[in-house]
Amino acid sequence: MYELKTKETDNSVIEFIEQVESPKKREDAYRLLDVFTETTGFEAKMWGPSIIGFGSYHYKYESGHEGDMPLVGFSPRKAKISLYFQPGDAKREELLRDFGKYTTGKACVYINKVADINVDVLKEMINQSISITTKLYPNK
Repeated sequence: MYELKTKETDNSVIEFIEQVESPKKREDAYRLLDVFTETTGFEAKMWGPSIIGFGSYHYKYESGHEGDMPLVGFSPRKAKISLYFQPGDAKREELLRDFGKYTTGKACVYINKVADINVDVLKEMINQSISITTKLYPNK
């Protein structure tokens, strides 16, 4: 049976951010911590070894696979900063037009630094992702 690696932990968010090697990326992580906390109203929690998540939801797929994930989150990785949102949201594509410099994956938006993006658009993306996720998975 597959076991999800990304689980909420009791690890310290601040200790994790303090271990980020690049001083600039560390500074950006603190800025994102403020933005996500202020926007979501949720306390930051570590999910797995490297994701800072806010809120949570429980999902269950038709295949029977289920688990818990943060509503939104970010991770200051070495190469880029990963921003985690609900995948498949058409509104996200619209918001990204005014977001700034980024690349995307399925559920992630990758940025080099906070200075490259429009923080007001980031706040809209956070709220939009939470809205979509809580409609898709209303049970938590």
